Formats: sequence, structure tokens, C-alpha cells
Amino acid sequence: MDDIVKIDSSNISAILHSRDGLALAKPFSQQIFLVDVHIAGTTHVDNIDEIEPTLTIGKKLVFFREPDNKYDDHAIIVKDKDGNKLGYIPKDKNEILSRLMDAGKLLYGIIQTKDKLGDWLKISMQVFLED
Repeated sequence: MDDIVKIDSSNISAILHSRDGLALAKPFSQQIFLVDVHIAGTTHVDNIDEIEPTLTIGKKLVFFREPDNKYDDHAIIVKDKDGNKLGYIPKDKNEILSRLMDAGKLLYGIIQTKDKLGDWLKISMQVFLED
């Protein structure tokens, strides 16, 4: 019975915002696979050769919307966890993904394959929704 914590208005905020957070799983939280894509535009990333060794299979990638992109209203930037821009979700796959992001949904990618084809670093990933 020593592990029971009485929760009231004075300590609920401290528990929720503590460094460790609650040690409880989120109810109904799940990872939902959406689509396989490659990262477009890696040839336009100046330091891609420096970043490439850190891009390992299974690494999580983060997405950021770029609604003011002059070429694509649905543009989604792909970055690694260190904030390095890797490229974009391809235009032919980003409309639904951008609408989900605009609605506040958390999307991310997981690297599946990485191949150097001439000057192009082809990075394939699976896109997931955390819901």
C-alpha cells in the first residue's frame, strides 16, 4: 500500500509534468501504419553526405508542415531528431498526410532502407500516425 499516491488538485499537475511523467500507458494509444514513401529532395541537401552515416535503419524521423511553400501547399519537411533537414514527403503522397497534420495528428517516419544511387541518397521510410 506504500505505492498508492493520493491525487488531489495540489499534486496532479506536479505528477503530470514531472521529469518521468506518469508511468502509465496511454489508453488506446497506438501506432498506425499509413504509407511507404521515399524522401524527396535529398540531392538538394548540402550536408547530406555528413548526415548519411547517422541515418540508420529503424531511426525515427520527424515531420514539419510547410504550408507557405511556393511549390506545394501540402509540403511536409522531413528532419532527423537532431533537426537536420533531409528533404520532403513526395508531392504525390502528401495531401492526406498534410491534412492529418493540420488537424493536429502526430505523424512520423521510420527509416526502412537507404541506398546511394549515384548522387542520390534514396531513403525509404514508413509513415505512421500516433493516435
